[in-house]
Amino acid sequence: MSASLTAKDYTTSQEVRWCPGCGDYAILKTMTRVLADVGAERENTVFISGIGCSSRFPYYVETYGFHTIHGRAPAVATGLKLANPELDIWVVTGDGDGLSIGANHLLHALRRNISLKILLFNNEIYGLTKGQYSPTSRIGTRSPSSPGGSFDAPVSPGLYALGSGARFIARAIDVDRTGLAGVLEAAHGYDGGAFVEIFQNCIVYNEDVFESFAGREHAAERQLHVRHGEPLVFGAGDSKGLRFDTGKMALELIDARERADEVLVHDETNATLAQLLLAMEAPEMPVALGVIYRVEDETFEAAFYDNHPTGFKRTGKVADALRNTNTWTVE
Repeated sequence: MSASLTAKDYTTSQEVRWCPGCGDYAILKTMTRVLADVGAERENTVFISGIGCSSRFPYYVETYGFHTIHGRAPAVATGLKLANPELDIWVVTGDGDGLSIGANHLLHALRRNISLKILLFNNEIYGLTKGQYSPTSRIGTRSPSSPGGSFDAPVSPGLYALGSGARFIARAIDVDRTGLAGVLEAAHGYDGGAFVEIFQNCIVYNEDVFESFAGREHAAERQLHVRHGEPLVFGAGDSKGLRFDTGKMALELIDARERADEVLVHDETNATLAQLLLAMEAPEMPVALGVIYRVEDETFEAAFYDNHPTGFKRTGKVADALRNTNTWTVE
């Protein structure tokens, strides 16, 4: 463990080149602080990205990294994890990179439960290529590729991850240092594939698209910070709560003070509840943030070595191979 390292020790000398005010700056700063807090070993930590503004991340973190090609970061990360399971691998992608050309790779990485920490920066726009609408852009989004307003039905990253078989799903806001740090630490500590959607503000091409719940004046009334085993309450003084309406098979808002016994308690192992929470949208309902879904399951890399048809057995580490020792035994 590198417990003596600070956030500055995980920051490179590279000039950070994002637009002034971009939410990526806040995510980067929180990420380096989290790496220090969990004592991440720089020599065993890797950041892998695809294409997009978020994909510059590997240049700015003092660890190993790969800046790969459009949408293929999960595939490259999968290969690296199988070659060296001891590595702590983070995948950084965006809503365009990960849910358009890279959606197939993302799906298979999630369903396999390979131990990658996948961070999807969602700003509902293609920022690097000058503002075209993306798979998550809401209907009516005006952009260079949709001057009359997009009519495409948007993808919900969280619901996509759940439908793909992800075992860990969390959400946070770029400038919420406490909330974002909490989910990043939880993802780091999870033994399996972790998917984290980060609502990220693109100040140039889609500014304040999440203002309806991310803005300070709306935070208390439209953000639901979920915690396992605790009531699903929010609002001033936790005055509002969520109840399950068995007739409509949906969540409804209730007065948490007058009907406290009806308020749902968050169960992060309940996939049905996760689906309902991920589907909520502001301003009608609060936006769920935090660890929304988490279950334990066998990782793909463990199953790969246990069930390889050729009889491959892992007998050492990549570091051993570099010292000319035997790493593989073929039976």
